[in-house]
Amino acid sequence: MASVTHELHTFTVEVPERLDVFLASVLPEYSRSFLQKLCREGQVTVQGTAQYKSGAIVQPEQQVIVAVPSLSGVTEGNLPILYEDDDVVVMNKPAGVLTHAKGPLSTEFTVGEFMRSRTTDGADGNRPGIVHRLDRDTSGVIIAAKHPEAKRWIQKQFATRKVKKKYIALVTGHPRQPAAVLQLPIERNPKKPQTYRVGSNGKPAETTYETLKTYASYTLLAFTPHTGRTHQLRVHAAYIGCPIVGDPLYGQPEPALGRMFLHAQTLELTLPSRERKVFEAPLPPELVAYLETLK
Repeated sequence: MASVTHELHTFTVEVPERLDVFLASVLPEYSRSFLQKLCREGQVTVQGTAQYKSGAIVQPEQQVIVAVPSLSGVTEGNLPILYEDDDVVVMNKPAGVLTHAKGPLSTEFTVGEFMRSRTTDGADGNRPGIVHRLDRDTSGVIIAAKHPEAKRWIQKQFATRKVKKKYIALVTGHPRQPAAVLQLPIERNPKKPQTYRVGSNGKPAETTYETLKTYASYTLLAFTPHTGRTHQLRVHAAYIGCPIVGDPLYGQPEPALGRMFLHAQTLELTLPSRERKVFEAPLPPELVAYLETLK
């Protein structure tokens, strides 16, 4: 994990105005929400005193110092590369690694930071080369683009559903049907905005699953998503009464596992070179070991 350092920026106010408006004018490369977050975290001082309220009014001649988290050190990590050519990099993402930072700056190692020095696409943003994403606790195959043309080529395949993906998941309980196609629209849950749910006002979402192995209290499933909604597999699994083992949002954490049992095993698509390829990442050792405890 990278250590977080801060870069200090010092400014002098010229006219009376809200602090967040002032910050947006002197630091236009950052979003208003990010600058407001810095205030809440005590990273903005006015005349030497931390100002936590971004709506406070600053006055002429006052000195404002902003401590912005530095990107230094975030690329110290490494990722296993499954395939690389002049257009793409295919990686085996471990659980616990973010696909990309959520704000304008990353203070931890992400797939995006790994790609920053390897791509000409969005190298000054927080999603360099990123084409699709895997949740933090999901491991497995992820592909990124080395240049904008490759990114557009791959994104078009995702949009037209020409990319085939297969995930392996251990779920709690046993589905009523050993195999099925789930066509269940997904919408954001207004009562818990960080989560999603099956709802009639949601966007269409389709998932196919089949049973690989049955245990006393669990089932090992192969999921094939045909759409790419956020948390799709997790929401669909929970909806049929079989939440994914270790899912803290839609099921229960599993201390003995320490992560969610969801792994992106295969990814099939046509590369910018026009070659159709299938990439595969085997189950991580911790998932294999957990399955052994169920026998």
